[in-house]
Amino acid sequence: MKARILKHILHFKQPSGTSRGVLHDKPTWFIILENENSIGVGECSMLKGLSLDDRPDYEQKLQWVCDNIYFGEQQLYADLVDFPSIQFGVETAFRSLKNQDPFQLFPSPFSKGQSSIPINGLVWMGSKEFMRQQIVDKIENGFDCIKLKIGAIDFETECLLLQSIRKNFSAAEIEIRVDANGAFAPSEALEKLKRLSDFNIHSIEQPIAVNQWDAMAGLCEQSPIDIALDEELIGVFSDSKRMKLLDTIRPHYLILKPSLIGGWQGSESWIDAAQQCKISWWATSALESNIGLNAIAQWVFIKQNPLKQGLGTGALYTNNIEAPLEVQKGFLSYNQQSSWDFKLNESCL
Repeated sequence: MKARILKHILHFKQPSGTSRGVLHDKPTWFIILENENSIGVGECSMLKGLSLDDRPDYEQKLQWVCDNIYFGEQQLYADLVDFPSIQFGVETAFRSLKNQDPFQLFPSPFSKGQSSIPINGLVWMGSKEFMRQQIVDKIENGFDCIKLKIGAIDFETECLLLQSIRKNFSAAEIEIRVDANGAFAPSEALEKLKRLSDFNIHSIEQPIAVNQWDAMAGLCEQSPIDIALDEELIGVFSDSKRMKLLDTIRPHYLILKPSLIGGWQGSESWIDAAQQCKISWWATSALESNIGLNAIAQWVFIKQNPLKQGLGTGALYTNNIEAPLEVQKGFLSYNQQSSWDFKLNESCL
């Protein structure tokens, strides 16, 4: 078996803002496995400034994987505990290699084009008008669940945007989720959550920064809005620490990003812990290309999670990998009439 890495720089169609800054482009890496006449493809999508494996030796570790591919999937996965995005790429590539069609990872009615996945529409941070236009576009395109990134512009302006949605649409018509990416100070978070509750918010992701378990636990207990943990899950590997975190904080939801928490295996471990604590979850992408998005979507579908997933990011880039994934009226589907255009040489990336 041979393994090699292709690096690809994804370019955003327009600058995309979060509380951690504005994104213009994003590097990602594909691991390609070749064994006789079979090919496997997986994506290693590290997020700078957020991923545990955002470190100077990231590409060295990718080369190490190629040099030691004979270790096999399980040994490599175990040895990559500090590189969760590479874990995801490795397990995806090996699963892809086993299938006649390398992009049919979990054959199902979704991957066969017979069913779809309900998703939220994502509204990025920016000026008031930019955010307002995104909201209008998402609603006109049939989304009935909208997720707004908040915490970067004036809070009062953000409240006005939320008020404008509620003025025209009830909570039964449009579900609103917000994501603060840890932007609120603990001292002011509860008051802001009370303000946000005026707009019938479904949930808020990561209202305060990570590693403040007692403060987050207090918010989960007192908040009028359900709280979801996202970044808080990064770097938590052992079953005992997962249970300790959930027992301490008692969130209402978990947000699972396979690229940040060790792929499908890491996500399954969080699901097991969440079920023990009667905590719900949904999955979202971490700005992967369509290769990684497809891997998450096919896995999510077989989990039969009833909540809307955060998988509408495929159209963010000018140079994404052409794929059968399509978003229509708030649903992600796999169009069997379309095909993948993933060329296995660097000149095509």
